[in-house]
Amino acid sequence: MSKLRDGFVNYFTLFGSMSTLICCALPALIVSLGLGAVMAGLASNIPGLIWISENKMIVFSIAGIMLAGNGLLMWFNRNAPCPIDPKLRDACIKGRKTSKIFYSISILIYLIGFAFAYIAPNI
Repeated sequence: MSKLRDGFVNYFTLFGSMSTLICCALPALIVSLGLGAVMAGLASNIPGLIWISENKMIVFSIAGIMLAGNGLLMWFNRNAPCPIDPKLRDACIKGRKTSKIFYSISILIYLIGFAFAYIAPNI
């Protein structure tokens, strides 16, 4: 059950941080490339995009809490024992490495979204 929960938390954190990218970084990139009409088309066809952009403080707060929670789970389980069976042990080690990669990607995406949402407009 713990492996299922940890995998779910990793993917949930990744998708939570992706929402920050969709909220702020992607629209800023599209508009800065001179594709304002594309952004207008996206906004009219994907109504959730406007809600995410209007409530970016909530989106960033929830994504930040999920990232912090996932980081704590990974920290507490960093020295947890893996099974003795070689196949299960290898799967456990590979799963930990994959989790670290997903977490790092999630942090990077979150920081990119944060930069476009809060730092770039002030420059």
